[in-house]
Amino acid sequence: MKLIIEPDDGVSPLLSAIKSAKETIDLAIFRFDHRDLSKALRADVARGVKVNALVASVNHGGEKSLRKLEMRFLDAGITVARSANQLLRYHDKLIVIDRRTLYVLSFNFTHLDIDRSRGFGVITHNAGWVAEAVKLLQADSKRVPYSSGLDTFVVSPVNARKVLANFLKRAHKQLLIYDPKISDKEMLRILQDRVKAGVEVRVIGQCKADLHVKGLSNLRLHTRTIIRDGRQAFIGSQSLRAAELDLRREVGLVIRDAKIVKKLLETFESDWNSAGKKESASNTDQAETRKKDSDKVVKILIEELHPIATTVKKAVKKAVAKAGDEALEDGSVQDTVKGVVKKAVKQAVKDAIKA
Repeated sequence: MKLIIEPDDGVSPLLSAIKSAKETIDLAIFRFDHRDLSKALRADVARGVKVNALVASVNHGGEKSLRKLEMRFLDAGITVARSANQLLRYHDKLIVIDRRTLYVLSFNFTHLDIDRSRGFGVITHNAGWVAEAVKLLQADSKRVPYSSGLDTFVVSPVNARKVLANFLKRAHKQLLIYDPKISDKEMLRILQDRVKAGVEVRVIGQCKADLHVKGLSNLRLHTRTIIRDGRQAFIGSQSLRAAELDLRREVGLVIRDAKIVKKLLETFESDWNSAGKKESASNTDQAETRKKDSDKVVKILIEELHPIATTVKKAVKKAVAKAGDEALEDGSVQDTVKGVVKKAVKQAVKDAIKA
């Protein structure tokens, strides 16, 4: 078993995985924009490897980008299945190589996640986990129910709430947590009970409770990881939030490997100690990076919102035809329409940040 630490390890472990495949690659994709990974998958198909990709039906990056990804994959000879829409989101990130090696990731196949975000991944040959991952991918590709076979293979919404609640409750000395936003009432109650019992609880991220919390400095936080008593750890894609436990497809592992847990501890302590401190890079450099990211977001929004603008115009024309011009001349009606659109945009931004 091996641990991937991002951004330290970069894309190399994933490229090595793809290039090592001899027969099959099965993967679940929520976001994907990494050209090197795309080229590696195309090369595998060219040399006879069967690549099966389960692509999320939606994400906040825009359905249009996902459909373009599907078309590129199909053109390359990759078999593509689209996740169902029965869950709020399919947010898991998995790779199975030759049905023998499993990669469970907390990060997406994107430059942002791999190059500029704190993320973890697990590489394992554990036959039970590999079998569960294949079973899950096949079930989601065929859009049939999945039933859990292992408590250490944590799947939302199937067994995640029960497994993670028990994982937290069994802490005797310490819980070190990476989580962008802990807000589930049951999980918060468990954490507060652990504190009352004398357990040290520290969180890197955000938490809706009076716990010892710090923000991650100099890196974007995109992992969901819990280290318990220095002996066991959970690494996955689900935060301790109700939606990610109960309404979305998320996947993680409960790990007992001493070497991996030690590396996670060292990384957490380093991130904790550097919280609030400045790196040698100047604030100007960081501001320029944020501006580039913002410009990219604006460019995508302009492209994605164009068809929506056309739809709004059609809706307004239809309303005028039915109600008459005088109805829309009413100031209160205009304000109501503006308010609805503004509220929808605000909610979309909030949801995107949570993702």
